[in-house]
Amino acid sequence: MNNRRKNNRTREKETDWQERVVQIRRVTKVVKGGKKLSFRAIVVVGNERGQVGVGVGKASDVIGAVRKGVVDGKKHLVEVPLTKSNSIPHPATHSSSGAKVLIRPAAPGTGVIAGGAVRTVLELAGIRNVLAKQLGSGNPLSNARAAVSALGTLRTFAEVAEERGIPIENLYI
Repeated sequence: MNNRRKNNRTREKETDWQERVVQIRRVTKVVKGGKKLSFRAIVVVGNERGQVGVGVGKASDVIGAVRKGVVDGKKHLVEVPLTKSNSIPHPATHSSSGAKVLIRPAAPGTGVIAGGAVRTVLELAGIRNVLAKQLGSGNPLSNARAAVSALGTLRTFAEVAEERGIPIENLYI
């Protein structure tokens, strides 16, 4: 019996997924008997090695909402190409509803210069040197989704060279 517990613990440690709660909101729905309270949690899930996702969970208690948000975040993962300096290969912009996010690579040692939900997304993706700006809406969910979709549009030099059908050395000319 004791062996079984240890195996479960080691399995949990092997999964390097980190989750951070960006926002918890108490929401109400007006029903016939009055108001029904529930909670909405926005959760960012990432492994700090190039995979990140944003999830939303709603439940009658906070813990349940966070758990559902983590499951939803793992369903919507994107792969992020990282450079040797733990940055991104090229600038990217993307918008989600009213929010627009601009992400630019930065020199080694710069750190993560970003605010709010975008900072959380970039940190959990494993990006260490980047500049980002939230334009438009300040809504954390919209900004997090815009950041994830912007990271999803990134391509490496090898991918671009393969698409064009030329050797990677000819890209720099």
